[in-house]
Amino acid sequence: MTQQRTVHTADLTAGELSRIRVLLEAAFKGDFDDSDWEHGLGGQHVLIDHGGGLVAHGSVVQRRVLHHGRSLRAGYIEAVAVRADARRRGLGSRVMRELERLVDGAYDLGALAASDEGAPLYAARDWWRWPGTLGTLGPSGPVPLPEEEGAVWVRSAPHALDSSDGLLFDWRDGDVL
Repeated sequence: MTQQRTVHTADLTAGELSRIRVLLEAAFKGDFDDSDWEHGLGGQHVLIDHGGGLVAHGSVVQRRVLHHGRSLRAGYIEAVAVRADARRRGLGSRVMRELERLVDGAYDLGALAASDEGAPLYAARDWWRWPGTLGTLGPSGPVPLPEEEGAVWVRSAPHALDSSDGLLFDWRDGDVL
């Protein structure tokens, strides 16, 4: 039997957090560190269990994005993963459907950084690759992030963002985006 639930980080047990971390480390094949883990905490998690084991996860956390003179609430998608033996069964889409419901209901826009492998999932779900510039508001002021351009995807009303003006994300340790 497959069960899906949405739960805030504060309501996850230590055992559940451990299971999530194990899933993410395996899914990202060793390319998931403490900063990546930290980025996925503090918001809502979508968990899918099948046969007593965790098979899929994703989370949405709030971030601030400066754009066109406004500070926007962004629902930033993090730590989306499906266990290797459960892939290509629609579980990633199920996780994203719930995350998108949360983003659409609570935030000004959705944003995420996608790998080349993950990009087709987001493109098929009305996310679009941000065509403008990217940066972060670092401790010493704005920092351009040209190396990240093309990797960030957004979800918003088409008129809500002006790609001639960049997105300036809040600062965080590890990878900013």
